[in-house]
Amino acid sequence: MAACGRVQPLLLLMSLCLLSQSRAALPNPGNNAAAAAAAASSGAQSRRSTGWKLAEEQACREDVTRLCPKHTWTNNLSVLECLQDKKEDTEIATDCNHLLWNYKLNLTTDPKFESVALEVCTSTMLELKECADEERGKGYLMSCLVDHRINVTERQCHQYITKMTSIIFSDYRLICGFMDKCREDINTLQCGSIAVGEKDLHSQGEVIACLERALVREAEQQDKAHQIKDACKKSIMRVAELSADDFHLDRYLYFSCRDDRERFCENVCVGEGRVYKCLFNHKFEEAMSEKCRNALTTRQKLIAQDYKVSYSLAKACKADLRKYRCNPDTSMPRAREARLSYLLLCLESAVHRGRTVTGDCQGEMLDYRRMLMEDFSLSPEIVLHCRGEIEAHCSGLHRKGRTLHCLMRVKSLFILIFFSDPGADYRIDRALNEACESVIQTACKHIRSGDPMILSCLMEHLYTEKMVQDCEHRLLELQYFISRDWKLDPILYRKCQNDASRLCYTPSWNESSELMPPGAVFSCLYRHAYRTEEQGRRLTRDCKVEVQRILHQRALDVKLDPELQKRCMTDLGKWCSEKTDTGQELECLQDHLEDLVSSCRDVVGNLTELESEDIQIEALLIRACEPVIQSHCHDVADNQIDTGNLLECLVQNKHQREMNDKCAVGVTHFQLVQMKDFRFSYKFKMACKEDVLKLCPNIEKKADVVICLSTTVRNDTLQDVKDQRVSLKCRKQLRVEELEMSEDIRLEPELHDACKKDINKLCSSVAYGNAQVIIECLKENKKQLSQVCHQKIFKLQETEMMDPELDYQLMRVCKQMIKRFCTESDAKNVLQCLKLNKNSELMDPKCKQMITKRQITQNTDYRLNPVLRKACKADIPKFCQSILNKASDANELEGQVISCLKLKYADQRLSGDCEDQIRVILQESALDYRLDPQLQVHCRNEIPRLCAEEAAAQEQTGQVEECLKNNLLKIKQEECKTEVLNMLKESKADIFVDPVLHTACALDLKHHCAAINPGRGRQMSCLMEALQDKQVRLQPECKRRLQDRIDMWSYAAKVAPAEGFSDLAAQVMTSPSKNYILFMIALAVSLLFLVGLLCGRITKRVTRELKDR
Repeated sequence: MAACGRVQPLLLLMSLCLLSQSRAALPNPGNNAAAAAAAASSGAQSRRSTGWKLAEEQACREDVTRLCPKHTWTNNLSVLECLQDKKEDTEIATDCNHLLWNYKLNLTTDPKFESVALEVCTSTMLELKECADEERGKGYLMSCLVDHRINVTERQCHQYITKMTSIIFSDYRLICGFMDKCREDINTLQCGSIAVGEKDLHSQGEVIACLERALVREAEQQDKAHQIKDACKKSIMRVAELSADDFHLDRYLYFSCRDDRERFCENVCVGEGRVYKCLFNHKFEEAMSEKCRNALTTRQKLIAQDYKVSYSLAKACKADLRKYRCNPDTSMPRAREARLSYLLLCLESAVHRGRTVTGDCQGEMLDYRRMLMEDFSLSPEIVLHCRGEIEAHCSGLHRKGRTLHCLMRVKSLFILIFFSDPGADYRIDRALNEACESVIQTACKHIRSGDPMILSCLMEHLYTEKMVQDCEHRLLELQYFISRDWKLDPILYRKCQNDASRLCYTPSWNESSELMPPGAVFSCLYRHAYRTEEQGRRLTRDCKVEVQRILHQRALDVKLDPELQKRCMTDLGKWCSEKTDTGQELECLQDHLEDLVSSCRDVVGNLTELESEDIQIEALLIRACEPVIQSHCHDVADNQIDTGNLLECLVQNKHQREMNDKCAVGVTHFQLVQMKDFRFSYKFKMACKEDVLKLCPNIEKKADVVICLSTTVRNDTLQDVKDQRVSLKCRKQLRVEELEMSEDIRLEPELHDACKKDINKLCSSVAYGNAQVIIECLKENKKQLSQVCHQKIFKLQETEMMDPELDYQLMRVCKQMIKRFCTESDAKNVLQCLKLNKNSELMDPKCKQMITKRQITQNTDYRLNPVLRKACKADIPKFCQSILNKASDANELEGQVISCLKLKYADQRLSGDCEDQIRVILQESALDYRLDPQLQVHCRNEIPRLCAEEAAAQEQTGQVEECLKNNLLKIKQEECKTEVLNMLKESKADIFVDPVLHTACALDLKHHCAAINPGRGRQMSCLMEALQDKQVRLQPECKRRLQDRIDMWSYAAKVAPAEGFSDLAAQVMTSPSKNYILFMIALAVSLLFLVGLLCGRITKRVTRELKDR
């Protein structure tokens, strides 16, 4: 035979021996054999043919009658098929077995049979010239036709060959050349005897099955006890190939799976390997018999070694294999048996390169990739190299891909994952498919079944409420391998293969390179993904989108980032052994960034930089923040490529009502991580990197960089530098960073470290990150703070008062009021604007309360009121130097300087600008005693005793001040009495600083003093003149209040100590005994003059000459 070689002489001698051993009475069963075969091939089985009949032979008559339907008795081939296909437990007489053997042998060698073949296969013989040239009468013709039956298109010829094939394959001794090539291996492996008659016809398939098992076992063993000869290996594979289309031809499998075929594949037609595929699909069913499952596994292992053993695969992919030159390399050790893995890799490579592979071939590839994923034992490399892991970790897990997933957990399976390529179609991985079916139906139902995006969809729903635990485990096990070879993600490979070749110099899909291993390719791609145009050599847009998709998915689990896991394994064990929940490991590494080894710190730093540019890499954070993103950040979230805008938006909206705790904690954590290195803030880095290199070299921490740049900006501004050293784009982003840092005390490390003990002591009940509540708590307890913390808080307040936008709490509480009243005001004048509108009816009560707090703070120290400080910069050192001499840089003066300026205001000695500012302070403090720190300090005991009800009022309108004035005589503490007297003195200077009197006399001022300009006591003098004028009638309330004030001023003048000669002269002139005082002063001067006249000179006279000398 052309394909399998010539029949050896031994086979002919054996057949003669078999004939001679037959009983003498037994007729020649070869007679009329050809006629019977022709009748069968032409479909005339029911027609009675003349000549010798098997059913009429005495040796087989009883068995035929008992086992075969009556209508088959007249056709020898039907009887032969009936008897040889019976179950093994059905006994057939020995004589009948011999008769059947002789008959089959004669069928394959009878020249008449060959002539019938020539008649039935006329067209085929013209096409198959090598068969037509075979020598007649030796069985070569039939062997050649069987060998080429896959190419036979004639129906009658094909039926004829099929009948003969089933006869030949019923006994290995009838297969051309098989016995001769495998004789030694059969004996050595004890697969049975080759002696005639020692085995019945049913057990002959056992010999081939034994050899097949030995062949696949050989590939799975390191120490090969017996190596089958190459010639026999080829024969075994060829037999398997020739039996690929009809499972009847694999006698062992046929008898092992007859019941299972009836149970699972009853409606499946025989031919083209359909029954095989059906049985493969049901291999792991509970009802499948163990014997059939083992036989199927052996068959599948043969397919794994030689794809031609699968008829459907070889037929469907024949053209594609030729088209893409996937024929086995002649340099391969066993070129005749093309491995399934080689075929799959070659065709998958074509698919990944965008080439067209026929649908039928892709369907077959899908089936066999799934087959490889379902049963680890079909891959000899896995069995050979993973035996220890399987026994140690995965015992008992042998079905539906469970062993493979078990091995995935111990990281042993790169090769199989590579050529089965489950990333292209999740259905290949049966364990994953079953575990994730419910998730696919709910979360990914919009994606077509089999689409590679299904796997991506499952990853996007990892750790969500739609994900089930079993699916989560299977998905992570598979993704572990996909993440370590970029080629296992089909979408990424398709979109990025050109970029990888151009930028990373990668080999083709099914090749490898030591210079660029698969795990390094993705690292190369993402380094180019985030390059700017100035840096050049960037990825295409489609590839960048895919790289970002992969980054988003891998960020869910440290194990999915090979480089991170490799370099940080030690640090993970050292610092993060207890952080095992989702996403906690990376957060832990970021928290301990300074403590990590340099290689791990670099990887974590690079990943954090990427996150700052594209916060969607933090998939868990994005899911937690979905409500606030939808409400406030949907515009920036919809952008395919983020440049730090989404994170900035989340920070700005961190205290919206849509913000949940998980999102707020996640955003704050990322802000805290950013403080470790300014490069972790993408927008800040891009805007200010040149300024940092120039002005703040060798500074890494973001807080230090911000302080450095802010100080430079402030100094340039104060000095009116024309060309500021910090660029405009950096100044703008610097402003954003300053505002973000003002939101949480932890974002200002120096302040947080200085006040940590005070926070624990005074603000332990306040939650971190709750706007600026902790800082607010520290401000309210300022007097109880430690010296270091107090200094830091004072400096912070000084900064906030100079730039109210940095006062996060003020800006948050008064956000709407700023929009209403201060839209046209400069950012640095926001607080001034709010103060002017504080008493408006439209002012929000919470905002009003916050403004009052800030006013109280400002009045404690002139340095906290930048407007006053600027207006009174000449007056303060002139009139209040003694107070300044006692002051320290970081402690409040408790309003002493402002009180000093108030007294000078009453004396009308201040400059115009300073007087205007003091007037405002006087007006505000006259309405609310809390705005006068000196009054609060000195009258802290008197106010609760004398004015408790007024002090408890929800809104202060000057009641406490009025109460103290009315109870001036009852005040016991001299310091408090002095403060009240000062108030009276200040109110005399301007009626506007006395809200009660001003309210009572508002109409009278309008009628009688409208032409009088306010200030310097002019309007007060006008009212006093009106009170003394008998012709002017004031309002009763105004007249009463004004008379009370005059009485108070008179008393104040009596008890108040004179502070200078002018005060003394005023007191003398207003005193009832002024005549007596003036007389005594005149008498004293006269006496002094008289003594001078009477006593003469006190000094000695000196001559002119001595004086002029």
